[in-house]
Amino acid sequence: MPELLIFELSSPGRQGFSLPECDVPLKPLEQLLPKKYLPQHPPALPEVSEVDIVRHFVRLSTLNHHVDKGFYPLGSCTMKYNPKINEEIATLSGFRQIHPLQPVETVQGALRLMYELSEYLAGISGLDAVTLQPAAGAHGELTGLMMIRAYHEKKGNPRSKVLIPDSAHGTNPASTTLSGYQTIQIKSNLEGLVDVNELQKAMDEEVACLMLTNPNTLGLFERQVLQIAEIVHQKGGLLYMDGANLNALVGITRPGDFGVDVLHFNLHKTFSTPHGGGGPGSGPVGVKKELKEFMPIPVITEEDERFHLDYHRPHSIGKVQNFYGNFGVMVKAYVYLRMFGAKGLRRVAENSIINANYVMRSLQDWYELPYKQHCKHECVLSGVRQKEKYGVRTLDIAKRLLDFGFHAPTIYFPLIVSEALMIEPTETESKETLDAFIEAMIKIAREAEENPQSLKTAPQYTPVGRLDEVKAAKEQNVRWKGENN
Repeated sequence: MPELLIFELSSPGRQGFSLPECDVPLKPLEQLLPKKYLPQHPPALPEVSEVDIVRHFVRLSTLNHHVDKGFYPLGSCTMKYNPKINEEIATLSGFRQIHPLQPVETVQGALRLMYELSEYLAGISGLDAVTLQPAAGAHGELTGLMMIRAYHEKKGNPRSKVLIPDSAHGTNPASTTLSGYQTIQIKSNLEGLVDVNELQKAMDEEVACLMLTNPNTLGLFERQVLQIAEIVHQKGGLLYMDGANLNALVGITRPGDFGVDVLHFNLHKTFSTPHGGGGPGSGPVGVKKELKEFMPIPVITEEDERFHLDYHRPHSIGKVQNFYGNFGVMVKAYVYLRMFGAKGLRRVAENSIINANYVMRSLQDWYELPYKQHCKHECVLSGVRQKEKYGVRTLDIAKRLLDFGFHAPTIYFPLIVSEALMIEPTETESKETLDAFIEAMIKIAREAEENPQSLKTAPQYTPVGRLDEVKAAKEQNVRWKGENN
């Protein structure tokens, strides 16, 4: 039985609240508002009891998949469990009830938290300074590129091109275009890594930077990163690193130590704050000392144990967001970092790498493995065998997985792998959960051989069956009209 709309549960006269009698004189609304602002009809609100509304939304919550309910192996997005202590600390009144326009003397605790968080991120990354303003990863990319442009402009030439490997994240070309640069793609070699020879050919004095995702979207670490950095720096370019996959590196290596000049973080990925619909996100950007003067204003500074907002930065790119960033997300990341410490962060990366390789090696006999070497935090398999032999697409495999209670992994990305299945288990999943996921994937592979037609009608046991995805996106129908609709 599908869940009814709250309006369909409505019954005239029911109410889910009771209020005390008013203790101030009452006046008709007509005496308080001009006639043109008065409603012509009563608001069309549902009338339900408290128990009805509570049960309605609890039932709805069980229909949605989320990290508190089950495994969410969304490759390249690090959908890890969010410890509830983060949420509790973020709701403390000293954090939740402050206002960004308060005098700095009254928000010293908040400023200290942001200052220390930026220092922690600088230490983790091996960079010299961090701005917390950007609202999410792609916004961090844009901010980083704006600082790179300002750096080159001050040197007399903003340059015109940005190099992006074909294994990079999909937002990189969009950020490049918004920054006024031309995108030049660098091909991968047979190992799925940056082709250094291709990079050498493309690198010239018009290249502002190389945007490197490391580990890349295949989950592979760029082993020649020192040579890559040297090639870029020899021509006066900068090395930008997309930090969305930083979960594989924290506590093990620091991007600044292998030549990275600019890096964006995803607090809503690596540092365990809610992602997507549970957001908002946060995409701080770290830079080497040569780019500090271009950071967005205001910059939080510390003097004599007092914290200040410094707006006097003549070469700053200006503000990239109102106020100082998504503060609640910063609080949660700060708590996560303080709880783990340096040793704990290293274990995060180690466990995420172990989990990803365990999944990959357990499934390599059942699905194509385009790149045979060990991966980092995520692995990329391919459903090309199932498609060519049995007519089963990767989309069918992903849909069937929903029947086993798992969210589907990322599919059809990265684009350089045909029928891609991109799986990131993160460090928060137990061996029992991974074993259940692996078992489900093997069952699906067998089903593709024995009964491929059943996969093409999956999912069969979810609240909503398979939709016409194009029509569902363009012609959304969210109202229930009976069994036959």
